[in-house]
Amino acid sequence: MRYPCLSQAHALVVLRATIALLFMAHAVVRLVNGSVPQFAAFLEAAGFPAGTVWVLAISAYEIAAGFLIAIGIGVRWLCGGLFAIASIGIVLIHARLGWFVGEHGTGGVEYSLALMAALLVIAAADAEAPPR
Repeated sequence: MRYPCLSQAHALVVLRATIALLFMAHAVVRLVNGSVPQFAAFLEAAGFPAGTVWVLAISAYEIAAGFLIAIGIGVRWLCGGLFAIASIGIVLIHARLGWFVGEHGTGGVEYSLALMAALLVIAAADAEAPPR
């Protein structure tokens, strides 16, 4: 009997769906809670012109890529884009806040690195999958 009673293929589907949902939720909450202007102002202060355009583009990518990854379309390429978003987030936001996200810190890099590791696994598994 396998623990946790899932095959590797099924476990990868669970991981793919979970990571996709996390990225989608992150973008949807940003849009619904009205934090787009705050994030846009942060990006503009960091030297990015047209901050609102960047935030909306990032949000749209996270939602669309999350959806497509969840259903298994363009997985490795979309994972690359989400990996880039998470990496840039570390550089611009999280690195200065330390390692931990919760309990021992606020907003650090640990969560982003965990997402990036999961994206690498998902992309690698997709690259080895037989053509659909």
